[in-house]
Amino acid sequence: MKSIRELYKIGKGPSSSHTMGPERAAKYFKEMTSDADRYQVILYGSLSKTGIGHGTDRVLRETLAPVPAEIVFSEEDPEDIRHPNTLDFIAYRKDVELKRLRVESVGGGNISIGGELALTSPSVYPENSFAEIAQFCKWRYISLSEYVELNEGPEIWDFLKTVWKTMRTEVEEGLAASGTLPGGLKVERKAKTLYEHRNNLDIPQVRELQLVCSYAYAAAEQNADNGTVVTAPTCGSCGVVPAVLYYLQEKYQFSDDAIARALAVGGLFGNLVRRNASISGAECGCQAEIGTATSMAAAAMSELMDHTLEETEYAAEIAMEHQLGLTCDPICGLVQIPCIERNAVAAKRAIDACNLSHMLVGTRNISFDMVVRTMYETGKSMNRAFRETSEGGLARLYSRNAQLQKKK
Repeated sequence: MKSIRELYKIGKGPSSSHTMGPERAAKYFKEMTSDADRYQVILYGSLSKTGIGHGTDRVLRETLAPVPAEIVFSEEDPEDIRHPNTLDFIAYRKDVELKRLRVESVGGGNISIGGELALTSPSVYPENSFAEIAQFCKWRYISLSEYVELNEGPEIWDFLKTVWKTMRTEVEEGLAASGTLPGGLKVERKAKTLYEHRNNLDIPQVRELQLVCSYAYAAAEQNADNGTVVTAPTCGSCGVVPAVLYYLQEKYQFSDDAIARALAVGGLFGNLVRRNASISGAECGCQAEIGTATSMAAAAMSELMDHTLEETEYAAEIAMEHQLGLTCDPICGLVQIPCIERNAVAAKRAIDACNLSHMLVGTRNISFDMVVRTMYETGKSMNRAFRETSEGGLARLYSRNAQLQKKK
């Protein structure tokens, strides 16, 4: 299994699969074809259907510049396409084709070439399932965060502190911002309003909900506004983990070292999903993005609360299980509706999953590995219109309603 450095990536929003992945691929192809005088990039599947809303064409042109690039949004789905986020790069010099490369943007800013992950570090974890990890930790009498350090090395903590610094910044900048998000939907930023709203009834549970949701909104709105965020595990789900950890640090004054350990454990669970299923909304729906983020946040909170290994697994399992079947249907292809709100709901759900696992540990029947396999099978069985194509669900009904309103 790969390093969690491959899971937590710092970059510009709004989409890890539609902007970060294509950007990495374009840089790679550009280095290979320095003598090209023009490029053509053909987008297939979800990249074609929602690429404009996500800004895929913009980031490709900017990355390949100053060499001009023609971006083609293909309406065809060739039989040899294996992943819904596929793009073909073609380099020309005058009228001669120099090189052609097919790349898959598989989620979390990662790319695959020829079915193999590209531009990634070597595998660092011998274990590839939570059952294997749990068995090893019990045998060595070590915690999950100690397991991460054993495989990643002590330098992982400096990396995770940088990740946390970026997460805190995205939350704080989002809380301070106001105005309308770009894209044409005229979505108003809500994080600042949520945070400043006063709870007249002075109910602690309501205040917790208000704070956690404001933090999630803040990070997700920064992502929608092309701000710098951390994939956790993707851009579209980047608000869940920061919201939970920011709330807990503010409430209990956890040190940055403790937060880094929590990120390590959360990243471990995210890595397992990436390894054994998918974190791509185009491949498995929003359950792959928000579902995984909820599991990561629940596991991270369990680490901070000093819960047992069994409680931590149970928390991550509950968090994923109750996101099964969640569709990916962004209106107009923008990572705004329903994406931003989903980050807030998922952050609160992660806290509930952690608390519930602590109370009910020892009663579970479903393992984390099983729920990950279930998520993957569910995603693969899902109608394609509900996997980040903006052709089903809210996206379709919103578009149809807008057309009807214009005719009136």
